[in-house]
Parts: sequence; structure tokens; C-alpha cells
Amino acid sequence: MARDERRKLMVMPSNNSSAIVHYWAGRYDGRIGWLVGPSAMKKTKLRPWMPFALDNDAFASWTTGRPWDEAAWLAMLGNVRAQGLKPKWVLVPDVVADREATLAKWEQYAPVAALYGWPLAIAVQDGMTPADIPANAEVIFIGGTTEWKWRSLPMWARTGARVHVGRVNEVERLHICERWRVESVDGTGWMQGTENGRQAKALGQWLAGQYQPSHELFYGIN
Repeated sequence: MARDERRKLMVMPSNNSSAIVHYWAGRYDGRIGWLVGPSAMKKTKLRPWMPFALDNDAFASWTTGRPWDEAAWLAMLGNVRAQGLKPKWVLVPDVVADREATLAKWEQYAPVAALYGWPLAIAVQDGMTPADIPANAEVIFIGGTTEWKWRSLPMWARTGARVHVGRVNEVERLHICERWRVESVDGTGWMQGTENGRQAKALGQWLAGQYQPSHELFYGIN
């Protein structure tokens, strides 16, 4: 599915239900949503007015060394369906920075996720190319290691697919994603230091159109 180039970039603070996030969602329609994973479902109540997408917690498993929890992921899918809510997409389980293992996970779990009728997202990893994208993947979620993610962004953007970029926590990088007409991004760092912290204030300014990007470029993307 091709992107609507008029669409504004949506920022999805990960697993965060702060009051300021709700305020922004109401004031800036279509610019704020949630990325919610299995570990957050017990403490995050989904709301019909808040756009959201479903994570799989593979990155959290990779960073902590804990085994990935298949049962928790399946329970999340069932919970959302029981509430009658429709996510923007669901991220099929992946393995961070591992192309072959991620494609194997897709073969295993994409048929399961497809039963719910929601758009499927594939988390692309280091070394993957557009030729690796399955025909039934509607969203490209750019994961992988940090440097590879930013270097490969133009390649994925040029596919014309819906693109989401993971782990984006700085306003300067929002401008990069806007430049490449990315559909959405997520990040856990926006509320660090509470809603009065540096990153939250910068995000609020960006949403209001008051943040001026610097001329610094990341990883040669311009």
C-alpha cells in the first residue's frame, strides 16, 4: 500500500499514557499515537480516541537477555480483539539485527497475526533489502542496529511502502523522518524527566511547529 504523501508524521511514545500525551493527541490530530507492547498491556488502557500500533517486545527481550514471551504476545492480540479496537498495524515477532532469524519468525508468526485481520508490519534488520519484504507485509518497521537503521532509511522510504522507524527520541531525527515521508516513529525517551523534561518540551514545540532544526545531519542523511 502506497503512502499518502500528505500524511503528517505520527510520533508514538512507547508504552506511555501520560496526561500530556492525551492532550497532544487531542490538540494535534493524527500526530500522536501509542506503540504498545505485551509488557505494557497490564498498565496501559487503550482508548478509542488514541491511535495505536502493537509491538512485540522483541527489542526489550534482546536488550535484557530475557527470553521472548510468545504467550504474552498472543494474549495481547486476544485482548485487543476482545475490546473491539483496531490497531494501525501489528508487528510480527522478529530477532534484532538478525536477518535470517527474523525471516524465519515471519514464516512462523505472520499467519497467526493475519488471523486478526490487522495490517502486518515486518521489522527489517541489518542486511535486509526490499527483496526480503514478504508480499503480505503492509508496513516496514525499520529496526536493526542504530547506524544501519539510519543509513538504510532512504532505501526503505523509496519503496513507496508505509514506513515506521523504531527508537526515535530526538526532534532532529523527526525532521529527517519527515523529509523521507515516514508514516510514524516510536520512542521510549520522550517522557524521560517527566513532561517537563528536555525531550518532552522539544516534542511539544515540534508539534506546535515552533521547533527549528539545526543543520546537523545524522549518518550522512540529507
